[in-house]
Amino acid sequence: MTEQNDTVAAGAARRGASRRAFVSASAGLAGGLVAGRAAAASLADVPPRGPGDPLGARSERSQHVALARIPEAGPGIRNVDWSQAINSKTPLDKLVGTITPSDLHYERSHSGVPDLDPAQHRLLVHGSVKKPLVFSVADLERMPSVSRVAFIECTGNGWENWNSADPTLTVQNTHGLVSTNEWTGVPLSFLIGLVGVDPSAHWMLAEGGDGAGVDRSIPLTDEILQEAFVAYGQNGEPLRPAHGYPMRLILPGLEGNLHIKWLRRLQFGDRPWMTRWETARYTQLRPDGKATQFQLRMEANSVITSPSGMMEIKPGAHRITGLAWSGHGKVAKVEVSTDGARSWTEAELSGPALPKAQTRFQIAWEWDGQPTKIVSRATDQRGNVQPDRRSFIAATGTNALFHCNAQQTWNVDKAGRVTNVLDQGGDACRRHRGRIGCPGSG
Repeated sequence: MTEQNDTVAAGAARRGASRRAFVSASAGLAGGLVAGRAAAASLADVPPRGPGDPLGARSERSQHVALARIPEAGPGIRNVDWSQAINSKTPLDKLVGTITPSDLHYERSHSGVPDLDPAQHRLLVHGSVKKPLVFSVADLERMPSVSRVAFIECTGNGWENWNSADPTLTVQNTHGLVSTNEWTGVPLSFLIGLVGVDPSAHWMLAEGGDGAGVDRSIPLTDEILQEAFVAYGQNGEPLRPAHGYPMRLILPGLEGNLHIKWLRRLQFGDRPWMTRWETARYTQLRPDGKATQFQLRMEANSVITSPSGMMEIKPGAHRITGLAWSGHGKVAKVEVSTDGARSWTEAELSGPALPKAQTRFQIAWEWDGQPTKIVSRATDQRGNVQPDRRSFIAATGTNALFHCNAQQTWNVDKAGRVTNVLDQGGDACRRHRGRIGCPGSG
């Protein structure tokens, strides 16, 4: 009994020491973060309490919060009127956590957003099947459902930095074509079971109901059969029209243009259909002049969102934070360098890393006021490491435009101004001219 009491007492002592160390470290961090600001002894200067606004039909953002997407008409074609835009980019620098608000999820449309009546919209499933079927939205909502947090990324994300670096770019400019939502819908495998897909069918054509008639050939790999689903829900509500209402395809980890919005047809067959979207549009030009087709997976990627482009900082304590993601699965670790990639420190991942979803990372940093560069690199669960720019260019050449996952470097000058810079071989990238078609779906 005495031995047990001694063990318990020792454990309590260790926990007490650990807690004291934690409190001491937290106090030191807090002191650094509020350095230069007066400590308040009371709430005397806080405005008095009073009655607020009445309840409403929905909760609006505070008048003190300004969040908005920005338009883009192609690589380097910014500050355009919304009528000319082909993309709208998510304000990554102003978001917290990992889930993108539905109205701020990046948007890509080839012919505008159709206004579809869910009572009339239908999904045809046919081709090499035993029993072709047509489903309404109500039919899907009665079927077994799944909910999954997953990112969608336009393959053109990062194309701004195929050019020489524009120092006026923000992270919204460079990386705003990726977003993460919780999607809800019917597993593709369930629909396949209903129609009885022929074993010889190794491909599926997914077609949208937009004016452009976007359609893509999708290989029926084991991974896709297990993970793909037809979504009708987004962040706990019906899909927003810009993101596919009333139904869209979700293919976790694969490029955005495969997540066909306004889905109206799934056709099964034994070979790809070679539509114009996968011949003239969604191909990757290689250094030898040939083109790669069906480069479907999004690779390990990360970006520091704060401090980032066009921000200003002062010497002292800071918290570097950003987002990491990979189409191969979970993010295993993120490393941050505050000395231009000469040395690296492993960052803290905020919460559990979900497969094929964005993960937030953070690290404490004491800036001494000297010019430097900050950069992050992600490693996923399969060991894929986000490449530096020199390695990325060596592998892809300068003819390519899509699937850029090179490390993003931010320059910090002596005045604390943070700007976009192409480090590690960036000058080798030629400017792409006349390439204005973004390949992604949002």
